[in-house]
Amino acid sequence: MLSHENLRRRDLTPGQVAERAGVNVSTLHFYEREGLIASTRTAGNQRRYHRDVLRRVAFIRVSSSVGIALSDIAEALTSLPEGRTPTKADWARLAQRWRTDLDARLDRLHRLRDSLDGCIGCGCLSLVSCELYNLDDELAGMGAGAVRWTR
Repeated sequence: MLSHENLRRRDLTPGQVAERAGVNVSTLHFYEREGLIASTRTAGNQRRYHRDVLRRVAFIRVSSSVGIALSDIAEALTSLPEGRTPTKADWARLAQRWRTDLDARLDRLHRLRDSLDGCIGCGCLSLVSCELYNLDDELAGMGAGAVRWTR
């Protein structure tokens, strides 16, 4: 059986986590401030991370790389029982939930790409007709002016 002291020696320093996870130590501190990861403190008040933080950091980085907002990642991690590290099954469940949002963003990007060639070089940026500047103008039907401020 491992003693408390042996378990402590297996914990990782911020530098070790940063090197193994491919992030800066400042990124770990940011993730910790945002509640995405947690550390413990030694008697000398130095941070130590349990080894499972490596998987959490990988989860955060992959989620971020596909465009998931940190607030959504935090919500996903909070939804896990007892704050455990995400498993493959957790990723599949969360990915399915995020898929709808990603599909909508891809659709917007495709529409943007398809309307881009009509605006290159025109320089008009017309509030009435420019598909890039006035994309999906939802407030046009409410009349002219600062609709959000006046109504």
